[in-house]
Amino acid sequence: MITVRQLLGDKHATLWSIGADDTVFNAISMMADHGIGALTVFEDQRLVGIVSERDYTTKVVLKDRASRETPVRDIMTANVITVTPDQTIRDCMLLMTEKRFRHLPVVEGDRQVGMVSIGDVLKG
Repeated sequence: MITVRQLLGDKHATLWSIGADDTVFNAISMMADHGIGALTVFEDQRLVGIVSERDYTTKVVLKDRASRETPVRDIMTANVITVTPDQTIRDCMLLMTEKRFRHLPVVEGDRQVGMVSIGDVLKG
């Protein structure tokens, strides 16, 4: 079975993240600029959340909130579920299916080393 570490070996190494106090507009702009669907959210160098295009749609657009005034912390998912590099893509698929999300931060110790998307898992 393919591990997350092997899957990450095929991806580019840039990790995109944003601060919890940054605006949703900045988060969406960053996602659009880099062609990604989610960002990890950090505060004082700690992973405190994840924000996705889906969060933006359901918590900003559909609620008629102003993206230039809304902080990321107001729409992020705070209870971040992560995987380690030694877990398998099957583990990722089970988590994504059960929890109904499309991105999993990959952590080793106390630092983020990657991000796995549903597309990555399906390709693996």
